[in-house]
Amino acid sequence: MPNMSFPYKIATLLYVFNERDEVLLLERANEPNRGCWSPCGGKLKTEIGESPYACACREAEEEIGLKIQPSDLHLTGIVSEHGYQGTTHWLMFLFEIRVRLAECPPRHREGTFRFFPAAELHKLKMPETDKEQIWPLFWRHRGGFFSVHCHCGPDGRNTWLLEESIPAPK
Repeated sequence: MPNMSFPYKIATLLYVFNERDEVLLLERANEPNRGCWSPCGGKLKTEIGESPYACACREAEEEIGLKIQPSDLHLTGIVSEHGYQGTTHWLMFLFEIRVRLAECPPRHREGTFRFFPAAELHKLKMPETDKEQIWPLFWRHRGGFFSVHCHCGPDGRNTWLLEESIPAPK
């Protein structure tokens, strides 16, 4: 695999549910992934040394108006992507928020929110890496933990390596 020198971006993704266990997704108005449905979240403020947990709490308040503490989060997964869309390497921390939402948040500058049952996600327009591996891994490890690395090929084919897998306790 060729060595690609791209910037590394670090982000959090927030997996938020309502009382019916439907997941909140954002139809993105901006790049990356404009027009795709994905969990809300955002990039860490690395210039101030922000932690992934602090970023998740900040993003929850900024995007969905939810004030939470690190103890309201469960780190479900870590995803690293090598050469995503041929432009960037990503390191993403996937957090499930334990607090349930009673209603859908209003439209945000990042896009429009909507709740979906898990069974409908396959019908949505979303990034290929999400459909291929991230959502299946999230559901399989919800309440547990996983770490996965994706080498995003220039031809659109991705090579995945599951680096750690701790299933949810039964």
